[in-house]
Amino acid sequence: MLFDRSEILETLRMLEIENLDVRTVTLGINLLDCRSGDFSSTIEKVAEKIRHLSLPFHEIVEETFIKYGIPVVNRRIAISPVSFLLDGRERKEEVVALARRLDDLARELQVDFIGGFSALVPKGCTPGDLLLIDSLPLVLSQTQRICGSVNLASSRSGINVDAILKMGEIIKETSLLTAQEGGIGCAKLVIFANAPEDNPFMAGAFHGPGEADAALNVGVSGPGVIKEAIRRKPEADLGEIAEVVKRTAFKITRVGELIGKEIAQKLGVPFGIVDLSLAPTPRVGDSVAEILEEMGLEKCGAWGSTLALALLTDACKKGGAMASSSVGGLSGAFIPVSEDAGMTESVKVGALKLEKLEAMTSVCSVGLDMIAIPGEVSKETISAIIGDEMAIGVVNHKTVGVRIIPVLGKKPGDRVVWGGLLGETVVMEVNPFQSKNFISRGGRVPAPITSLKN
Repeated sequence: MLFDRSEILETLRMLEIENLDVRTVTLGINLLDCRSGDFSSTIEKVAEKIRHLSLPFHEIVEETFIKYGIPVVNRRIAISPVSFLLDGRERKEEVVALARRLDDLARELQVDFIGGFSALVPKGCTPGDLLLIDSLPLVLSQTQRICGSVNLASSRSGINVDAILKMGEIIKETSLLTAQEGGIGCAKLVIFANAPEDNPFMAGAFHGPGEADAALNVGVSGPGVIKEAIRRKPEADLGEIAEVVKRTAFKITRVGELIGKEIAQKLGVPFGIVDLSLAPTPRVGDSVAEILEEMGLEKCGAWGSTLALALLTDACKKGGAMASSSVGGLSGAFIPVSEDAGMTESVKVGALKLEKLEAMTSVCSVGLDMIAIPGEVSKETISAIIGDEMAIGVVNHKTVGVRIIPVLGKKPGDRVVWGGLLGETVVMEVNPFQSKNFISRGGRVPAPITSLKN
């Protein structure tokens, strides 16, 4: 394999034909030095630091796009988990005021999203965590560019079922407050197990406590490139397909590192990681489902889909690891239903159901992502769905997330349109049998024995 500039230039020729792009450049900013005894002062310090570091961000990204001709779809900022700025004595209205201030700042800086209205509670909640979580429905319903996440399980600490129950309530409330927009507030909220601290993708990005004061992380996505590479090998066996994916992922990663390092240097911040996650869009030909179908499945969701997705995810990680020593974040394959035209089509024709999606999340990079369910589904059932995903992540020592959207007034099979990168989908059927008596027990599920690795 080539490591020189000709390889990069060869990859750039994929841009217009196969939808290769830099999906996001995300500037991570530590805000822990902005804490003040007076929360209004904290808000001012937070806004001042973000503005100081981000003012040239949009312009530098545009310059880099013009230089290389590589589309950068999103400019984003990830901040320290906001719960770290709270001690629980603040009022909910003050947390919402911070969110509104940052929402206005995102528009001013021409940033698509700011992520980090987050809490990390796999073992328990501080008063600040609880305040942040309680504020999320108002934050997500009264802003457009603010995203939140809650990490409530880890392979090291176990699963916080009390927090799972709380998040079932929060999702229902957020859905109600944004009902006129199809529950879109829930699309800006991710529930995690084993959340990475350097993830550049929304809605789950936050700047983790182990990160530098600032860092530039890049997410590169190329489902169309991978699909086309497989299409050119119609007689390849699965081992050969894995090699094709690995080599293609290598090239895509090199593009991301090239762009990321240049933007980081111009911003004067360290380069963090390149996240090679095959993040689809609603565009035709930019679909992870279509990659699986190019391998030979009639429809994504058919038997064999989990095997095909496991092959794809593993080969992407191997290719990225060969290309860069700075691979991080999630890096693999995303399966967000509404954001992937092929996934949505599989749901429409009945090939892909919620239970099959759950099986596929055991080998993909995220989890149950951008899934619409009937608005009447109970908070306990939503909590139980989250609990099942958390178990997959904790036991398998992998990151999983849940971005599930109850849509009021909709029933299974109804169409929901959010537009833009969020796309559209149909409402999925949820198993009607109840889990309330089980999940309502609460408590904390201990970490698996495999966590004892000291």
